Amino acid sequence: MSFSELGLHPLLLKALEAFEYTTPTPVQLAAIPPALQGRDILATAETGTGKTAAFMLPALTRTAEMPLEGSATPRVLVLAPTRELAKQVTDAARKYAKFMKLNIVDVVGGMPYREQLRLLSRPVDVLVATPGRLLDHVSRRRIDLDSVEVLILDEADRMLDMGFLDDVETIAKCCPPTRQTLLFTATLDRRMTGLANNLLRNPERVAVESQATAINVEQRLHHTDDMDHKRRLLMHFAQQEEVGKAIIFAATKRDADTLAEELSAAGHSAAALHGDMDQTKRNRTLQRLRTGQVRLLVATDVAARGIDVRDITHVINFDLPRSAEDYVHRIGRTGRAGASGIAISFAARADRETLFRIERYTKATLEIHVIPGLEPQRPFTSGGARPPSRNGGRPTGNGPKPWHRNAGGESKGPHAPRGPRPEYSRGEGRPDHGHARRDSQGGKPAARAKSW
Repeated sequence: MSFSELGLHPLLLKALEAFEYTTPTPVQLAAIPPALQGRDILATAETGTGKTAAFMLPALTRTAEMPLEGSATPRVLVLAPTRELAKQVTDAARKYAKFMKLNIVDVVGGMPYREQLRLLSRPVDVLVATPGRLLDHVSRRRIDLDSVEVLILDEADRMLDMGFLDDVETIAKCCPPTRQTLLFTATLDRRMTGLANNLLRNPERVAVESQATAINVEQRLHHTDDMDHKRRLLMHFAQQEEVGKAIIFAATKRDADTLAEELSAAGHSAAALHGDMDQTKRNRTLQRLRTGQVRLLVATDVAARGIDVRDITHVINFDLPRSAEDYVHRIGRTGRAGASGIAISFAARADRETLFRIERYTKATLEIHVIPGLEPQRPFTSGGARPPSRNGGRPTGNGPKPWHRNAGGESKGPHAPRGPRPEYSRGEGRPDHGHARRDSQGGKPAARAKSW
């Protein structure tokens, strides 16, 4: 089936044709028809499945087919967890609406208030926002949500992880109860089910089979002894010709700055990206990555979602993420648009349980590689990980095999290590564990999240 058979507005079809988008993805095929009928949608879909078009195309069709002169604004409201994702959604909406006269604006933390007030000074058709900054404008009566016809929650699970539950529910209450609500999430747990029950009315359930392992991404694992060993491995890969553009993930913003400085001192074009940078600097850094002025981007998990740079050849997990879902989002930064990519992960003995959770979630075994001269002194068993290759880092299956699963197929022990702690920085959210937190986008104190 083609886009032309889905009932989209002709001007949207014209834009899709101009960008050579012809065949809908599974999530688009499942979500667009009921969304065009006005149904609420509860969709489970990973990043990279085409979900942005799945919710934006029907929303734009509704706006184009039912123009309202002099109406209050905005008519379509999209909530996103991070600034980068909000910017990506805004860019996609403008691309789809290329031949439509719509004002599409994003409002996020880290962006100057004066610039945002200028953007909001005229009617807005589509507003893409992060929850904290949007609530700030609503409380100051700079934005009126009384005429929202379509409320979209993109990566709702991430918003809950970042402590935005109360913010999302407050924003939803500011919108008309007759609105259409489209909720997209990568995971559907008890918290998400509770939020969906509160916000959606008889929703159409859309479930796209998890693509936990990207078929175009080769996943490699390197055992490490200590921090010095990890740094030497990183410098090795930074010098390789096959590494074109790479995103290197670190656990904290301080580590991201330090690694970027060390790579730059070694003669590599490197830069850091994390939550303590204002939005202008973050946008500038990403643009330098796109244009090739930066080759190695050292980032925290703020970059795992919402960055769409097509020619990333490698993702390097200097520190493993806390969750398997974040691992998938990280490695999804490479191998995009049909290209191939390589994901390299460094793991110490303390990361064994984290590795097991990643392999169980992705349903794939990470291939252990060894670089001659940089062999680990303390290799270990990591769930289903395969033994290492000693052929220049390429697997051959002929190397020694001293590691085995235990009888249960997994590491034992009552407590699983949580892995590196995520960054908690100004401008980004943190999980709420019953304590007062600061709003991730505007720095404003917010109420405690409900317990579930």
